[in-house]
Amino acid sequence: MYSITQDDHSTKCISEKSNRFFQQYQIGKILKASNGNKMQGFSSIQILRLLFTMVFCHRSFFMQMNLHPASVPFGKDTVYRFLNSCHTNWRRFVLLLSGRIIRDTIEPLTDKKRQNVLILDDSIFSRSRSKKVELLAKLYDHANHVYTFGFRMLTLGWTDGNSFLPVNHCLLSTENPKYRINDVSPATDLRTNGGKQKAMAQQKMTDIAIHLLKEAKAERIPAHYVLFDSWFCSPSFLIAVKQLKYDVIAMVRKTASQQYRHQGKWMNVKTIYERGKKRRGKAKILLSVEAEAVKDGIIVPVRFVYVRNRAKKNDYLVLVTTDMKLSEEEIVRLYGKRWSIEVFFKMCKSYLRLSKEYRSVSYDAMVAHVAIVFARYMLLAVEQRENRDMRSLGELFYLSVDELPDIQYMDALRLILARFAELIQKKTVLEENEVLKLLDAFIEELPSLWKYSL
Repeated sequence: MYSITQDDHSTKCISEKSNRFFQQYQIGKILKASNGNKMQGFSSIQILRLLFTMVFCHRSFFMQMNLHPASVPFGKDTVYRFLNSCHTNWRRFVLLLSGRIIRDTIEPLTDKKRQNVLILDDSIFSRSRSKKVELLAKLYDHANHVYTFGFRMLTLGWTDGNSFLPVNHCLLSTENPKYRINDVSPATDLRTNGGKQKAMAQQKMTDIAIHLLKEAKAERIPAHYVLFDSWFCSPSFLIAVKQLKYDVIAMVRKTASQQYRHQGKWMNVKTIYERGKKRRGKAKILLSVEAEAVKDGIIVPVRFVYVRNRAKKNDYLVLVTTDMKLSEEEIVRLYGKRWSIEVFFKMCKSYLRLSKEYRSVSYDAMVAHVAIVFARYMLLAVEQRENRDMRSLGELFYLSVDELPDIQYMDALRLILARFAELIQKKTVLEENEVLKLLDAFIEELPSLWKYSL
């Protein structure tokens, strides 16, 4: 006997908005272009549409089958086969969808002079209670200071300062077999998209990061800069990104192992600071110097900006850029845009059930799950932008309403100075209360329908 249920108004509204989202951005064609079509049976877009809306109805697929059997015309085996398919290129699906949203919705509302950025960061995709998951690895969680089982979800995001969209991703295992709990399934065909994805998962994170940037470049995602934290920052990585025709703004790790050439001598950022002439008084920016990143004969000029650490008066943070024309204030302001990816991670884990919705042991299913969660976030990002930017309501407001303000310099400086945890952990992370404040602000700006659903 089934429980007595009802289709309330909000559920119908969610269904209508999801259908409009699918139609507006032609997600069926994008899924087909990502090799996500089926030869027979229920269509892939029909299955994806149902899985896409589950989280907004506060139901799992199992509960949907029991409470609303008429809305699920297929069985659970059909869903499992869809998620476990090694033929669908889910990374390409995310890339194509985000590119279409940027071109069709966000770019027309953004001034050509605004500097769009790409953001690189990783987060733990936890499977701590699993043992048989394909390519499962033992990882160190820098945020919680514990070892756990799971993957590093390397994510490339895009933002114009107001809207954030995930552009590409890769669930990384580890290149060291010693820390890999399980290997690739023997049944895997390495010629398929799933086989290639599993091979990527065992490579170095910096190599995959460059690969993601190349794919974004090929898809013509509009961006001037690449932002990342101190984990990725090294002379070789700065040079590799610069060779892709992107400029870099990043946090620098204060370590003696990374040497830069300054005034004809090899120094680390600590030595450069000690020998530089600091600004007196209560200046927020203590020092700005030029140096060179050198690797295999390739030389790239860089600028270091030393910012006072408000949490510890005698300490400082170091930013680096390869754009020598940027002012110090502009460097700090642009780096402040990196915080939007932290809100994205928190939103996906707390509200969109990232890593919690499915407990499949298949690596292909986990990649599909991540892509679906990212698509859900894109829907919320579009709704948030249309709710805030009145020019999206029609041509009447397009010329009469000013563009949404970019992140201000003082706001960016305040965000950067709050990151004392990075000095302790040697990895740029946000404090829990800071992330929650930003997440609350994101949710507060959503339309009432989505706030109620989440």
